[in-house]
Amino acid sequence: MAKAVIAIVGRPNVGKSTIFNRIVGERVSIVEDVPGVTRDRIYSKGEWLTHEFNVIDTGGIDLGDEPFLAQIRHQAEIAIDEADVIIFMTNGREGVTAADEEVAKILYRSKKPVVLAVNKVDNPEMRSDIYDFYSLGFGEPFPISGTHGLGLGDMLDEAVKHFPDETGADYGEDFIKFSLIGRPNVGKSSLVNAMLGEERVIVSDIAGTTRDAIDTTLKYNGQEFVIIDTAGMRKKGKVYETTEKYSVLRALKAIDRSDVVLVVLDGEEGIIEQDKRIAGYAHEAGRAVVIVVNKWDAVEKDEKTMKEFETKIRDHFQFLDYAPIVFLSAKTKKRIHTLIPEIVKASNNHSMRVETGVLNDIIMDAVAMNPTPTSNGKRLKIFYTTQVAVKPPSFVVFVNEPELLHFSYERFLENRIRDAFGFEGTPIKIFARARK
Repeated sequence: MAKAVIAIVGRPNVGKSTIFNRIVGERVSIVEDVPGVTRDRIYSKGEWLTHEFNVIDTGGIDLGDEPFLAQIRHQAEIAIDEADVIIFMTNGREGVTAADEEVAKILYRSKKPVVLAVNKVDNPEMRSDIYDFYSLGFGEPFPISGTHGLGLGDMLDEAVKHFPDETGADYGEDFIKFSLIGRPNVGKSSLVNAMLGEERVIVSDIAGTTRDAIDTTLKYNGQEFVIIDTAGMRKKGKVYETTEKYSVLRALKAIDRSDVVLVVLDGEEGIIEQDKRIAGYAHEAGRAVVIVVNKWDAVEKDEKTMKEFETKIRDHFQFLDYAPIVFLSAKTKKRIHTLIPEIVKASNNHSMRVETGVLNDIIMDAVAMNPTPTSNGKRLKIFYTTQVAVKPPSFVVFVNEPELLHFSYERFLENRIRDAFGFEGTPIKIFARARK
């Protein structure tokens, strides 16, 4: 299922980015004591108790006319629209301000659960000053300190109470769920319609026609699929149109729910930097990936064109060297029949398990062929390897000292595993553990 979403919202300079960094456990947002530093929504993953969720940090909502404030306000409104729960951040040192009251009016209209947090309550004596915040109308205020990390547990306990039900089944195990991601107007909706053989999804030359993720079921050669179409992902500088309500987060939600992700490229326009960023989301999520080059009918080509384009893709997407590449045209349906077999193969490899005995034979043969490295006079020793998970396939290598397994040798072992078992279409993960 898609992870729940928490948006941290409030006027500028109340400490939203500090709290965001505390929740996600790393310094993702810029923290500076100047209003308006966080201009765009910033996304990351958080975890509390048994719950995993996405977190959005927003620029402060302010009703003045300083530079960027209109865009900041719009960014915050989109984040509110996407969120399951909103943490409304205020400043305990300054008390309730007119700007807080205006933010509260925006939150009333959202009809979303709101957890009221009073930040910068750095010592117990300040707790008596938070009762004025009841006037904002969101119930009990939670005193917290982003600087010292105080009170965050109580605030998150309250937030997770409002998460959507996570127990519901998201289709059966027999379904292969795949999503289509890519920048706007690369033909994702046309591709869905071509696979379905009917006009299920609105198709238009206007970038951004698809406003949200759309689920469609498909049966092909006895296999059932769920197709998750998404709104196209735009660069940050183009997300301010109020009519579009576009968000990268919707695509991230779709990726979370997918077994396989189709990274759709525009064969006519070629590869741009944004394509690599979009593909990176799927890779980092550990999903199986198929690269789809659409609009191949519109490309002037000879017998070398496809090979040259494939070389270009491998050069730009080195982190996706395991992903198959499919060239097709959603418009003419040429080569469309080659896509679903690749999705099935990638899904099967994503959930593949290998026998431990055979796996260790492969690893020992690899070590014999290319002996383990040494560092500071110590040689890496590999004792045993086992597969511990699928989706993606994950392996633990038991060694004498984990820090001796350098990236280059880990990559060598991954390549040997791929040579032996295939795993085309799926990332694989290798972890080093000290043998107890």
